Amino acid sequence: MQHVIVDRDTFMVAGDDADSYSELDWETVPGSLEALARLSGAGIRLVVVCNQVELGRKRLSIESLNTVHHRMQHALLEAGGSFDAVFFCSCQPREECDCQMPNPGMLLDIATRLRVALTDVAFIAGSEAAVQAAEAAGARPILVGSAAGTAAAATRAHDVERYPDLDSAVDSLLAETAET
Repeated sequence: MQHVIVDRDTFMVAGDDADSYSELDWETVPGSLEALARLSGAGIRLVVVCNQVELGRKRLSIESLNTVHHRMQHALLEAGGSFDAVFFCSCQPREECDCQMPNPGMLLDIATRLRVALTDVAFIAGSEAAVQAAEAAGARPILVGSAAGTAAAATRAHDVERYPDLDSAVDSLLAETAET
């Protein structure tokens, strides 16, 4: 495994406004940066994805979004890891684009740009929409956090790997990598 795609919502949460990540109003889930740093330290390239509807709604500027992602990268660097890329979709749900999760377009774009087969890529997802995008693109979905225990996830017709937190998912991926 050379790449892991990570849904930003698995490790980062907004402050007061749950729909918006302002330049200063966000935080990471405790222990998540250290978990991601372990993946990065094992030579696995990390790619972050997120739906960013607030950008399309003009509630967040591209400069502010870039500042958030720069600070996010800096925080991971301080923990000993790094992201290789950040991909986002700023389309609105009513636009019916192919890149906004649960659609697979953003993941297919990653595959094309990084020249990777998504069948070899784990996608650590924080929502049912992200799981659906991974499945549609042919990636391996891994559901983590509170989404892993939701009723929607529990009633799925097929199995999806589930972990209570990012650290547990990373443990599993690293154990798998050590076996190969």
